[in-house]
Amino acid sequence: MKLTKMLGLALGLALAATTAHAQQVTLRSADIHPDGYPTVEAVKYMGELLSKSTNGRIKIQVMNNSVLGSEKDTIEQTRFGVIDMNRVNAAPFNNLVPQTTVLGLPFLFRSTEHMHKVVDGPIGEEILKAFEPHGLVGLAYYDSGARSFYTTKKPIQKLADLKGMKIRVQQSDLWIAMMQAFGANPTPMPMGEVYSSLETGVVDGAENNWPSYESARHYEVAKNYTLTQHSLNPEILVMSKLSWDKLSPEDQKAVRQAAKESTTKMRELWAAREKSSEAKVRAGGSNVIEVNKEEFAAAMKPVYDKFVTDPKQKALLEQIQAVK
Repeated sequence: MKLTKMLGLALGLALAATTAHAQQVTLRSADIHPDGYPTVEAVKYMGELLSKSTNGRIKIQVMNNSVLGSEKDTIEQTRFGVIDMNRVNAAPFNNLVPQTTVLGLPFLFRSTEHMHKVVDGPIGEEILKAFEPHGLVGLAYYDSGARSFYTTKKPIQKLADLKGMKIRVQQSDLWIAMMQAFGANPTPMPMGEVYSSLETGVVDGAENNWPSYESARHYEVAKNYTLTQHSLNPEILVMSKLSWDKLSPEDQKAVRQAAKESTTKMRELWAAREKSSEAKVRAGGSNVIEVNKEEFAAAMKPVYDKFVTDPKQKALLEQIQAVK
């Protein structure tokens, strides 16, 4: 009898060890930015929180610096479960999840605080839920700062200066239409190709926030930075639904909680990075130009007319504008 009990106990321990081993999960997460960039560090921080809350069973491996491809490429890989998690700007999701198009409308958010109130509330939750029918689970929103133009030769001092300029844009119909409304010639391309395109004259300029302008070293080849601040489009952290469905309800809850907590960390890192990036760019000799933003905003009516036609999108736009 004693021997039987010992054998049963040994078998139970072996099964428990096997089960624990089977639950060990490493989630691969994609990002196009380099080490130290706030989005990269925020997902690493999320991994630390997740590892702690699951006693080391679930970890996150951040594959950054575009090693898994451009944002457009990694979205497809995430949908099919090749990549488990992905941090992407909202723009490349526009054709897949129509609600994200509204988030990217030019001059939509009155301030960073306004954007935070929108994405942290019920509006943001509804947009994240809209990812699930497309094989993705929306986890959190990260900041992407205010995007402005930068050019290699002619500085942009007024709206008319954009006329005919070849400007790199994200691979999104909305962003192509925005550049056309500004009077520019949009040139869609992945982030990784922008530096050489600026350097060789394939494009005359691009647009992005202070940290991206600095970390991608675009300020070395495009010295004119014009503060149009035409977009506060957020970043979105998503997970493959195929990977998500493999997790237990308890582990799914832990992932959501860690993602939510990482948002606070990301915003702290972002605020600090914006200041340091701006200081580095100015010290590097960039020509920072103030403009009349109302002139640029007034040119965006055709974009709203083209992309806010569906009643649901109109309602979403009105809800965002009504947030105080």
